[in-house]
Formats: sequence, C-alpha cells, structure tokens
Amino acid sequence: MSAPAATALPGSRRLAWLPHVLLVPVTVLTIYPVLYVVKLALAGTEGVSASASPLPDHLDFSAFSTVLTRTDSHGVWLFGQQLLNSVVISAATTVLGIVLACTAAYGFARFDFPGRRAGLLAFLATQMFPGILTMIPLYVLIQKLGLLDSSMGLTLVYATTSIPFCTWMLKGYFDTLPRDLEESAIIDGASRFTIFVRIILPLSAPAIAVVALFSFMAAWNEFVLAYTFLSSEQAFTMPVQIRNYVGDKDVQWSLFAASSLIVSLPVMALFYTLEKHLVGGLTAGAVKG
Repeated sequence: MSAPAATALPGSRRLAWLPHVLLVPVTVLTIYPVLYVVKLALAGTEGVSASASPLPDHLDFSAFSTVLTRTDSHGVWLFGQQLLNSVVISAATTVLGIVLACTAAYGFARFDFPGRRAGLLAFLATQMFPGILTMIPLYVLIQKLGLLDSSMGLTLVYATTSIPFCTWMLKGYFDTLPRDLEESAIIDGASRFTIFVRIILPLSAPAIAVVALFSFMAAWNEFVLAYTFLSSEQAFTMPVQIRNYVGDKDVQWSLFAASSLIVSLPVMALFYTLEKHLVGGLTAGAVKG
C-alpha cells in the first residue's frame, strides 16, 4: 500500500511569494538601462528628453536612418563598410582562434612532452595581466609587418590574444572525455587525426560553442586596440564608429544609442543560435558501463 502524499506546510505556501518579491525589483533594475537606451534611440536627432522615464515620449526613427545611411565625402556607405569590417574580423578571429586553440588544447590534454607544464603555466600567466600592457609591442609588430589600418592585422592581434583563454577552456573539457573511445578507435585502425576530427571535436561541441561565442564577442566589442591600430573611417569597426559620436563638446546620444542597439543584434542572434550547445554535455552514455 503506497504512502499518502506529503502535504505542503502552510508556512511554505505563505513564503512562496517571497522570491518573486525579491526578483521583481532586480529585474526592473536590469531592464531599465536597456529600455533607456531604446528611448534615446527613438528620441530622434533633434534632441533627447531629460526625463528619467524609460518610456519614449514619441517614436522617431531618424537616428536609425542617419546611422544606416551615413556616407563619407567620396560617397562610400560607411555603415555597410564598417559592419562588414566587424563581421569579417570577428568571424576570422573566431575561426582562427578555434582552430589553433583546439589543436593546442588536444595536445596539452593527451600528450606528455617536454615543456608541457611550462607551456600551460605560460598560457595562464598571460591572463594575469591586462591586455593594454601589450598594446605598444603589438603596435610595433603590426607596424613592422605593414598591417596597420587593416582588418588582417587586427584579426591576428585578436586571435593570438584569445588563444590562451580558449586553450585552457578546451583543455579542461578534453580532459573529461573518456580515453576509452580513443583507444577503441586506435584498435580499429583510426589515426590520431581521424580520432581528433571525427570523435573529439563532435563530442566537444558544447565547449567549442562557448569558446566560439567568447571569441566572437571579444572581437566584436573590442575598442581600445581597434581605435589604436585603425585610422581611416573605411577601416573602422563598429565600436570605433560608435565612439566617434562622442565629441569633445557634445554627445550625439540618439545616434550613439541607435548604433549600440544595431551592433548588439548580431551578438544576440549568435547567442540564441548556439544556446542549445551551451548547456549539457554530449558524452553522457558514450561509454557502456
């Protein structure tokens, strides 16, 4: 005979609303800045209301129109060119960083070679210092290579600076993968390259998705190095162009806010695309008990 189901205590029912009371103000405080940016973007190019209300006084899309249709003195569509620069640099940084980090992480996770521990510690040590410290030597190197004011130079800088963090993340994930899978594949005649490409990489999809998202967002949002290495408007990335709306004497808040909203859309789309890979592992049940 089954035991009767336990009934909830009256006190626990009365306290069930407490988390909601605490979460509502936190949610409001989190959403308020976003709503205010939307309000600034919809204020138009004529002026911005000083009201603290996050609700727009009226709907004016002139700021978006100004940002999207901006051209230079030669008639070049600057927004399209700068958006293309950001997409190309971020995508190339992600691909190059993933390829190098995956191979390096697999080597550190599976092979024992002289300098392995020192290499891992060196990768870790690079994360202990702010990236701004490397700006001068990076500038000198890029200048010597003739890659200043170019997408290729910025891509190389972004990719190399993201490799240590990505390698550490992937190395930790590779360590959790069962070696039995690789040993079985070796017995069946598979090479190391085949094992890496057809077994390790598919099983590591969640970790690779996280690293790819991190690399893309870091390159997409980076400003200091881009502002230092790029000088012409046609070579600018979107963060550098957004900075140009902040002048010495005035700030074009509506254009600043409209550009910020437009720039955030690709990152949001990428996040929701990779969302299904960000949680959970694909190795559950891969080896029979």
